[in-house]
Amino acid sequence: MAIERQRLYTVEEFEAIADAPQNRDRLLELIHGEIVEKVPTQEHGLYAGNIFGPLWNYAQARGGRVVMEVRYRALEDQHNTRIPDVSYTTGDEELVTQGSVPQMPALAVEIKSPDDALKKMREKARYYVEHGVQLVWLVIPERRIVEVYTPDDEQILDENDALDGREVLPGFTLPVRDVFKDTGKRRS
Repeated sequence: MAIERQRLYTVEEFEAIADAPQNRDRLLELIHGEIVEKVPTQEHGLYAGNIFGPLWNYAQARGGRVVMEVRYRALEDQHNTRIPDVSYTTGDEELVTQGSVPQMPALAVEIKSPDDALKKMREKARYYVEHGVQLVWLVIPERRIVEVYTPDDEQILDENDALDGREVLPGFTLPVRDVFKDTGKRRS
């Protein structure tokens, strides 16, 4: 949902707006100069958590940082700061305490919400790869698939497949069916 359409913003202008006290609790991104607000659903958060948990366990054992809803920017791009739903970095970089991380993550995960256009989500995945992200997982709940993007390949995985961390997360695997698991229905 776009919140500012009067003009296109630079990263510097956007950071001042996003860090203003009245916006600190909002998930704002800058996409091609336009300020956009992310409004995740409970379903969206569940699937993000289903990915975050195993990645967090991996990072605890092998190193790196796994975070949710953190802004990143490619230094050469003055009109974009993006917020993957879940991301992984090697942890070699300084921990950022304000504003966007001044580099892209190694892994970016995006989960499609009902109001997201699939075409725009795919454009976002390709943007990540073009700006240094080595592995992107695009989760599409209504089809129960995950599209995988790398600098050399794009593929579609269904619930019979498993996500593979490749060179980014050596040894990491996660069954696609586990991404869509909802344990909330088990109450007696």
